Amino acid sequence: MVRSIIFLSLLAAASTVVSAAPQPQTIPGAYLFEFEHGVDTAAFHKAYKGHAIKRRDLNYKLFHGTSIHFRDLDTAEEKATELGKMAGVRSIRTLKEYHRPDDKVMWTGNSGRAYQKSRKRDSQDGGRDHDAFTPHLMTQVDMLREAGYTGKGFKIAVIDTGIDFKHPALGGCFGKGCLVSYGHDYVDGDNVEEPTMDCDGHGTHVAGTIAAQSNPLGFTGVAPDAFEDGSDIISASLGGDQGWSQEEGSVIVQRIVEQGVPCVVATGNSGASGLFFASGPVDGIGSTAVASFDNVVIPQLLTESTYSIDDDGEVTFGWHEGAPAAWADVELPLYATSLDAELFDDACDPLPSDTPDLSNRIVLIRRGTCTYDEKAANAADKGAKYIMFYNNVPGIEDVSSAHAQILAVAMTTAEEGEYWLQALAAGSKVTLHMTDPIESDAVLEHGNNTITGGFASTFTSWGPTWEAELKPQFAAPRGHILSLWPRALGSYAVLGGTSMATPLVSGVLALLAEIRGRLDPVELTNILAATAKPHFFNDGNQAFNQLAPVPKQGAGLIQAYEAAFTTTILSVSSLAFNDTEHLRSLSFSIKNVGDADVTYTLDHRPAAMAYTFAAGTGRADTFPNELTDDYATLYFSKPIITVKAGREEKVTLSLDLPEDVDNARLPVYSGYIALYGDDGKVLHLPYMGIAGSMRETPVLASANGFVYEAQTPTRSIVNASFVLPAQGTADPTTDTLPGVNLESILGTSVAYLEVIPVGSHDEGLTYEFLDVRTMGSAVPALRWITRQTDVVLTWDGQLDSEKYAPAGRYKFDVKVLRVFGDAEDPDDYDTIETAAFSIRYEAGSG
Repeated sequence: MVRSIIFLSLLAAASTVVSAAPQPQTIPGAYLFEFEHGVDTAAFHKAYKGHAIKRRDLNYKLFHGTSIHFRDLDTAEEKATELGKMAGVRSIRTLKEYHRPDDKVMWTGNSGRAYQKSRKRDSQDGGRDHDAFTPHLMTQVDMLREAGYTGKGFKIAVIDTGIDFKHPALGGCFGKGCLVSYGHDYVDGDNVEEPTMDCDGHGTHVAGTIAAQSNPLGFTGVAPDAFEDGSDIISASLGGDQGWSQEEGSVIVQRIVEQGVPCVVATGNSGASGLFFASGPVDGIGSTAVASFDNVVIPQLLTESTYSIDDDGEVTFGWHEGAPAAWADVELPLYATSLDAELFDDACDPLPSDTPDLSNRIVLIRRGTCTYDEKAANAADKGAKYIMFYNNVPGIEDVSSAHAQILAVAMTTAEEGEYWLQALAAGSKVTLHMTDPIESDAVLEHGNNTITGGFASTFTSWGPTWEAELKPQFAAPRGHILSLWPRALGSYAVLGGTSMATPLVSGVLALLAEIRGRLDPVELTNILAATAKPHFFNDGNQAFNQLAPVPKQGAGLIQAYEAAFTTTILSVSSLAFNDTEHLRSLSFSIKNVGDADVTYTLDHRPAAMAYTFAAGTGRADTFPNELTDDYATLYFSKPIITVKAGREEKVTLSLDLPEDVDNARLPVYSGYIALYGDDGKVLHLPYMGIAGSMRETPVLASANGFVYEAQTPTRSIVNASFVLPAQGTADPTTDTLPGVNLESILGTSVAYLEVIPVGSHDEGLTYEFLDVRTMGSAVPALRWITRQTDVVLTWDGQLDSEKYAPAGRYKFDVKVLRVFGDAEDPDDYDTIETAAFSIRYEAGSG
């Protein structure tokens, strides 16, 4: 059977530093079968022999199953369905390939460098006695570290690309007694004596954020005495954009959390795509979903060289080598392609005809709109061999040139480049005295991030989920995070992405568990949310005098010290009022675990309201989204409440929806309930709701009735006629098959593609389904689709009954269930009925 389903991401084009993870892709012919616990599976394994190969047995406390891959893709679905009916089979799912968020590598160290010579330019040692690492300062981790807490006694599992456990800052060994005491390679399952080393870098960076030991660059992990083998806490940075708690990964996360193990998951890097775009398995019930804040500084590991202006003495400056990097003993004057320090397209066009011979100069070029290769090629046309780029934003990044004439490229900071420009503009001669980056000292410098530091990252994904539950829970620093990197790839690196915020929160949970003496996922999440600090909105260029929407930042930036020692525990981490159709009153409890009575005054701090759809388009609004100061009005049953020591009190809330807003565009309102205690402490409880009806909002972008030649996909002519390949031989990548092309603007839990006969036909071949007479489904039902997904569905004539439709005229009936719709009610579906088309089969077909 060949019934093809292709998912194409429709992510909006946006200039962001990170990318969203690709949509999970179904693996053809591969299935995961879950068994009831305790059943004998021998008959099951015997049944698929000869038809499929076993990929992996999964025999765990929370999941007992087997994944298999059928040899014959044409009969795979039929065979899988038969196996799914066997006794003891609990569920059957198609296997999918997931990707972690594509976090941006800002820079890496040099694999040949001896980092024992690396140092910080300032005198702060960043050791255990004094933690000056800015992500720790932003989240109060430094205060817990100074008090002597290290996460000792709690173990964190990292699901990632592996770990370079031989890195000196990760203990240098693997196994019992080592920092990395346990691990498994789930790629090929062959650990031998040790799991495969990290050849990507992401996992090592995450591990360093959690547990890095003392190192030459002066930082350590959040919880340097907590790591694998157990495990008490799980940190995972993976998953495509999703939004459904019933999706496979989300279900597994829920089961793990229900067993008392916190699962800390990255919300994702799809902030450019707007609301309702959190990644799976963030959507799992009970998961701890983490958003991202930008670091207040930008760490830069720079090589030291010197420059001189005219006859003045040499001055030290920092730079980062690119590729190629033949800088050893290069001593040449600078030539700037432009003296304008604000030029966006410096050297993007061929250089002027009066440009001198650049073969004996170091060419200074501003980073800008075109590529480094384009700039280098234009400079090389005038003889250039050496190029020093200077940045147009805070920090540095890796640079390279593929031009054969270019011998070396590098980047320095915006400040340094602009200073040299001023000297050149004044008529001075600026000479750079370069050194070999392998032999030179490396210096860690911190440039202040004055634009986005301390605000929610532009790229961090927005909630809520399709069940209108609030995600993320809270946020941690991610932007420009310094951590470890595989030794073979440079030992240290700065990355950006929600993957960097996730391990920091995992480490904080270990610290809280050490201090509070218990590891309850719900309680610790509630505590971290209540003590977090909400921040204003920043669009990547400036901050606004509005709190960022809750679906963007959750409860705000976590404050570990406040969380560790709070004596007030709220019963929830957030409140979700759902949409207008399901609006309800909500309540929460305030528990006082301290020794003294506390009186709390409740207040409302509204956040900016964000629209799901852009005005006049019917399409999702993209970052920075249209924000307004419209907000709901909250009413508290007890605006002032005293909670006695050791007691608990309940507060009920109701609200009036925002007025004069466009409900058809699904505005999402949100804010914070502030609890001001007479003990001087302030807590916040985030809330969120949707003005408008999700059930009445269409899922599909347009309800056209076109049939597509699906492998293109291009619209076919009206009353098209398709000659289908012989039954069982179709190839959707090369054969011209009928199909439909659907674009979702909201998520859907299920979609059907029904085949409807046109004209006279055998009534015995049809049946009633959702108010239509159908001959059967052209493809399996689609499940748990997010918005902004382009779905291409093709049909080779075979139905879900495994029979082939006879030659004749048909049309497709597409039914897509709207959010919160009743799956049994035809009126709750978007329905598209295509134009009629004809099919017949090639000669010799059965």
